[in-house]
Amino acid sequence: MVECGGRGVVVSQTIHVLDPLTDPRWTGFVERHPAASVFHSRGWLCALQMTYGYEPLAVTTSMPTEPLTNALLFCLVRSVMTGGRLVSLPFTDHCEPLVENVEQLRALCDHLDTLRRAEGCQYTEIRTSGSIIGFEESFKECDVYQWHRLDLRSSLDALYKGFHKDCIRRRIRHAERQGLIYEEGRTKPLVQSLYDLIVLTRLRKHVPPQPFEWFQNLVASMGNNVCIRVAFKEGRPIAGILTMNHGKTMYYKYGGSDATFNHLGATPMLFWQAIQAARSAGMEELDLGRSDAENRGLIKFKERWGAQRVPLTVWRGPADTVSPFLDRLKVHLAKAVCGGVPSKLLVLAGRLLYRHIG
Repeated sequence: MVECGGRGVVVSQTIHVLDPLTDPRWTGFVERHPAASVFHSRGWLCALQMTYGYEPLAVTTSMPTEPLTNALLFCLVRSVMTGGRLVSLPFTDHCEPLVENVEQLRALCDHLDTLRRAEGCQYTEIRTSGSIIGFEESFKECDVYQWHRLDLRSSLDALYKGFHKDCIRRRIRHAERQGLIYEEGRTKPLVQSLYDLIVLTRLRKHVPPQPFEWFQNLVASMGNNVCIRVAFKEGRPIAGILTMNHGKTMYYKYGGSDATFNHLGATPMLFWQAIQAARSAGMEELDLGRSDAENRGLIKFKERWGAQRVPLTVWRGPADTVSPFLDRLKVHLAKAVCGGVPSKLLVLAGRLLYRHIG
């Protein structure tokens, strides 16, 4: 595990701002709170800071001398290109408020506008599956995604029978007959293999890949809580996925493949390996992450594993900073521009731009 940190404690009335990378209470609090996820963990936050320079901070009603009982977690994003903002959290599927009741949430959210203005930020963004009751005047719905989770508490046999017969089970059996070599771990060669596959996948979609340093830092920061799984055909990596563990949940976060070999069924085989490992370790859930509502193919793929979906809402405040039409237009324009950019320039664009879009 690597060490990193930054911000000291700042107090404003009854709301306190802390640095989750250095506050000794943070790790235990995240381990205890039922709504906490791997994205609240110090490892994930450390990787964000090392790679993109984001500054993690949390607001709480707990005194510095008391155990933590609640918190809203953010990263302070500063960019000369896209402006400053408080995001909970950049490049993160979801980041639930860690509160005990609506009163705590109201007190923390009431303070956010003060903090936002003090830091010179344009807006605050929160990503949650719940509704922010009573804050319609200060927060507005910015976007809605689909969040899929697979219940792992059944037996392996029951789980397997719940997969789609043709699109999942048949492809797993097909992959097992192809002489594929399976490797898992956190070694540098596996990180490089996964990254190469992610680049191939991103370039097929004309989307800049994340910088290689992000994956290096994520593996270094998460330690034993991250695992890379790669399938090889005759020594060549053809599919790979990255998962993370927190509590009773395994999180699928990244994946890539060489489309030339997609017919071999390597990706379903890797997910089945991950599910078996999660079940063996006593995990109760596989978090398959969020999907754009328009990405019907990805949604269908996740549901063919038997995963259930719930809406995942992105809230932004002040409310007058939200323009869903303008946000969608920016995305469509970015995709149109990237569609005509050579592959090497797309990789370079990823290295330069990602820190500005978190």
